[in-house]
Amino acid sequence: MTEPRTEPIPSLVSTQWLDDHLADPRVVVLDASKHLPDAGRNPREEYETGHIPGARFLDLDSLTDTSSCVPAALPTPEQVARRLADLGVTLDDRIVLYDDSAVRTSARAWFALTAHGVKRVAILDGGLAKWRGEGRALESGTPDIAATEPATLVAPRGVVTKRDVLSVLDGEPDQIVDARAADRVYGPGEDPVHGGQNGRIPGALNLPFGQVFDDDGLYRSPGELRAAFEGAGVDLTQPIITSCGSGVTASVLLFALHLAGKDDVSLYDGSWQEWSADPDTPKAQGPE
Repeated sequence: MTEPRTEPIPSLVSTQWLDDHLADPRVVVLDASKHLPDAGRNPREEYETGHIPGARFLDLDSLTDTSSCVPAALPTPEQVARRLADLGVTLDDRIVLYDDSAVRTSARAWFALTAHGVKRVAILDGGLAKWRGEGRALESGTPDIAATEPATLVAPRGVVTKRDVLSVLDGEPDQIVDARAADRVYGPGEDPVHGGQNGRIPGALNLPFGQVFDDDGLYRSPGELRAAFEGAGVDLTQPIITSCGSGVTASVLLFALHLAGKDDVSLYDGSWQEWSADPDTPKAQGPE
């Protein structure tokens, strides 16, 4: 894989930054929206109805390794390379991801790309909601795109398996931080999103992903993010594994940790959906 020559891009960009750079041919905007099944929303149809000018539809559903035994597994390097090529994206481009999703799926796309070695990737702070709320331009339809040749990408880094998490429970130093709402982590009953019993990996800490955003839906400052994790009992001097229901909102915590300056972090991609389905894994349920 050749090293990109384009200027770097901040990991988080504002709506004003993007508006100022929309005409830059090396800035590629990708709509990474995906919704929970019960949301009743079709991200492709919504994209075609109105999107940031020039944006291309990433189709996050296409970035899933369906051959894996892990539910909703991260894509293979070949899948990422092929999808980017189909969208006319090269490794020289600066990629800006946005979404209009309640579960902030641009963070999942950010991790799927950067874990495979794509280097110049940013998230639009506030997403489409902020862009639209500021009265900025939208366009409809689907742009004509010339495909490129797929790049050669690396196997994903920063991903751990169920076996790795079991090793943590046996005394490895990593901390597990669950991004789900507290009622799904500590409450009784059935998980309202993925089914199965509510609960948690024993010893897992809990920082609901919504707590990394301010009241305007923007990511909190690095200092505020560090304070939020520390307030949840996280030791930021030690490695961290994030988890959630299926690996989506855990990616939000990973991105927030990245903004806070911490990158010795990993994603448990199978998350609670895989863990809870295995009768042999230990589980904690009920009050903390």
